Amino acid sequence: QVQLQESGPGLVKPSQTLSLTCTVSGGSLTTSYYYWSWIRQPPGKGLEWIGGIHYEGSTVYSPSLKSRISISRDTSKNQFSLQLSSVTPEDTAVYYCTRGRVGQDEYDYWGQGTQVTVSP
Repeated sequence: QVQLQESGPGLVKPSQTLSLTCTVSGGSLTTSYYYWSWIRQPPGKGLEWIGGIHYEGSTVYSPSLKSRISISRDTSKNQFSLQLSSVTPEDTAVYYCTRGRVGQDEYDYWGQGTQVTVSP
């Protein structure tokens, strides 16, 4: 059973960088053909895909966030991380880490989600 667990600060000040880590257990970040994504849900809105990192290490980002986002991984710890710079209150959301399969639009495993609030 694959498990994902998000961790990071729940409160970030405007203009700062939001940093989250997803720890994966029961599965490896390098297993073909999976990719590992970050998805968020702002209050009262739908899910928004932010970006992801593939099993071979390549990254893909949402065009709307590409200038502010960085996703990386530490295979020795089986963790992948999100950094979102220059945050505003519009970045307030529940952030999820997920696993998907290359070529498919579905995610078979999700973390429980972590609330991040951007506020002074």
